[in-house]
Amino acid sequence: MQKKINSYNKIMAKILKRDFYSEETTEVARNMLGKVLCREINGAIYRGLIVETEAYTQDEPSCHAYNGITKRSKTLFEKPGLAYVYMTYGMYHCLNITTEREGFGASALIRAIEPLSANFTNTNGPAKMCRELNITRELNGVDVTNRQSGLWLEEGTAVEAENIVQTTRIGIKLAAELPWRFYIKDNKWVSKK
Repeated sequence: MQKKINSYNKIMAKILKRDFYSEETTEVARNMLGKVLCREINGAIYRGLIVETEAYTQDEPSCHAYNGITKRSKTLFEKPGLAYVYMTYGMYHCLNITTEREGFGASALIRAIEPLSANFTNTNGPAKMCRELNITRELNGVDVTNRQSGLWLEEGTAVEAENIVQTTRIGIKLAAELPWRFYIKDNKWVSKK
């Protein structure tokens, strides 16, 4: 993995533009696989290859936008390409990126990343990833299409369709049967069930 880390960190990849996030939510979640999550902390940039995602929309009850605009869900109804960071169990943060269009509550959850920076290693789950990268509610609403936000996504590597697994979401009770979880097959950084 060290070779991959060194080769990726020598290049400056393009930041994903807003139109990437404007597509249908399950497509965005699928297409995020192989992209690179970047976090700047005190001038240092930490990168991780996105290996697992899940889609959520206002049309199904596990989405925080299901009951309309609330103080918690407000960000989900704003323009695509914003970070939606929330707490679960009162202690763990999770990172989603808003999708589709303004006024429609939807997002793609980043469940796991494969580290491309040697400085962090515990990223095989959404809360672990946020803890490692210091992603907290302070980043809720930041524009991930702008590097100045300290949190953004870059183009990464293409993942062939045969290497993408689509299955039901995990860690939720409502609408768990929807096949809206995507991950890179045989990647050791994918979260466990």
